[in-house]
Amino acid sequence: MEYPMSQKYNTSKLLAKIMGPNPFKLQEEMLEDHKIPAGSVVCDLGSGQGLTSVMLAKDYGFRVYAADLWSEPHENCKFFYEMGLTPEQITPVKADATALPFEKEFFDAVVSTDSYNFWGRDGEYLDAKLLPFVKSGGYLYVCVPGMKKDCHDNLPEELLLSWTPEQLAYLHDITYWKDILSHSKNADIISIYEMKGDNNELWSDWLNQENAIAVNDRKTMEAGGGKYLNFIAFVLQKNDVTDFF
Repeated sequence: MEYPMSQKYNTSKLLAKIMGPNPFKLQEEMLEDHKIPAGSVVCDLGSGQGLTSVMLAKDYGFRVYAADLWSEPHENCKFFYEMGLTPEQITPVKADATALPFEKEFFDAVVSTDSYNFWGRDGEYLDAKLLPFVKSGGYLYVCVPGMKKDCHDNLPEELLLSWTPEQLAYLHDITYWKDILSHSKNADIISIYEMKGDNNELWSDWLNQENAIAVNDRKTMEAGGGKYLNFIAFVLQKNDVTDFF
């Protein structure tokens, strides 16, 4: 797959800030043919150091709130300024995804790239913790790292070279995610699919970094562990159903 939009971000300075497989490429594929209107107020949920947030503001024309628990807003604010963005275009927010500090129905859409699996594995999360902040009819575009087929009962040795069983518990297959998402009464599943981008390409930019986490991840990928892994995307739309009970 080609990533024309992501090419402008293919610099050593920006790639040094990534925290996993290339988030620009993941987001570009996920938002291909998206239905979020330009100018929408969008929450970049689990935005990390703000890379995907910059892309959402600059390339898609959204008004972005970069929400993340583990990054510092003042650092992200400096980065956004360096990238030519103004506070009117993008705002960093330190926020827990399970306790968002926004007004109800504040967002036109939510985008989450390579992080939703950390908090979204609870079947009650969507209706109780996230959808109240999304306007009726608003979209959620999410992609997560996954497994081609769940293998937690017999984890391959290659995967255990880099990750513990507890860390691998964050990775699941499409069947698992369909079941989790089906618990929602307030969101309709528009689509859920295995992403088509080349797995090796998506991982390579990350594995070329020299931080300790990337170096550790090389053990699994160099041993062929990538054959068990994929990326899963899903698109949801908030409906008008209200649960009174």
